Amino acid sequence: MQIAKNAVVEFHYTLHEGDSQIESSKNGDPLNYLHGTEGMLPGLESELEGKTGGDSFTVTLTPEQAYGEYQEGLVQRIPIKHLQGLGDSKVWKPGMTAIVDSNQGRHQVKIVKVGRFNADCDLNHPFAGKTLTFAVEIISVREATAEEISHGHVHAEGGCGH
Repeated sequence: MQIAKNAVVEFHYTLHEGDSQIESSKNGDPLNYLHGTEGMLPGLESELEGKTGGDSFTVTLTPEQAYGEYQEGLVQRIPIKHLQGLGDSKVWKPGMTAIVDSNQGRHQVKIVKVGRFNADCDLNHPFAGKTLTFAVEIISVREATAEEISHGHVHAEGGCGH
């Protein structure tokens, strides 16, 4: 089956900026997404269109095709109690990445400065302003279920619970 709207795509990727590897899914589970529902970077999704399971390719995305240009002045003071993702660390420190829920959804932020009750956070995506290269290996492609299409996302074994 070829990747088209409402196909469930399972793939591995390795992400590079220049010669530096940033992240990879190869040591874990592959990613799954519902094609054509804006759940993927537009530049990457357009490259996936028409491919099938077993295909591999590399694509380089400009900031405009990926996470946008870096915007100066997007630092906001956020109460520490609203920062998520500390993991095993005991204290937030500058340079760490946190997750923040807002009325526009979940966002990754970078900690710039930490005070007693608040942290100054850079609201730019950590990859904003970067030209990124994705090496992609498509594992499988299948038709989405009616429920996945109505919910707008892929369901794990047993459904999504809502």
